[in-house]
Amino acid sequence: MKNVTDSFVSLGHWPSAGSFGFNTDILATNPINLSVVIGVLIFFGKGVLSDLLDNRKQRILNTIRNSEELREGAIEQLEKAGARLRKVEMEADEFRVNGYSEIEREKLNLINSTYNTLEQLENYKNETIQFEQQRAINQVRQRVFQQALQGALGTLNSCLNNELHLRTISASIDMLGAMKEITD
Repeated sequence: MKNVTDSFVSLGHWPSAGSFGFNTDILATNPINLSVVIGVLIFFGKGVLSDLLDNRKQRILNTIRNSEELREGAIEQLEKAGARLRKVEMEADEFRVNGYSEIEREKLNLINSTYNTLEQLENYKNETIQFEQQRAINQVRQRVFQQALQGALGTLNSCLNNELHLRTISASIDMLGAMKEITD
């Protein structure tokens, strides 16, 4: 019994261990804060981010499919152009004596226009894919930033009470007054 009362009496001699204050050691607090923010972002943002990425992936795949269909159409046009070229070559053999140079010029124009059309379609496909990828990246960045900001505001609001808030405002006012005195 005496040991129990001695332990209560000795508690009165301990220095106060639980006082509230700001930890100004940046090396100790930043990793903790960052790990909490990153943990919250991963926990709450994982589902939304995966849904956004899945939707964006489907859109990009649809764009790729459309581009592939355009490419197939261009290949069909190329085949038609090849058939037309063969026809022109047959006509060229018939009219070789009279208009060989004119037919050759038409053949080259047809080939050049077909290749230009194919090149334009390929460029359009690549630009569309690049645009959709950039748009997806920008939307994901914006969504992650909004979620991080909401999480940080929620964390700040849940951690700040009125007394701490008033002390912070008072300290800020004191710092501004000191800065004003220095500038005067």
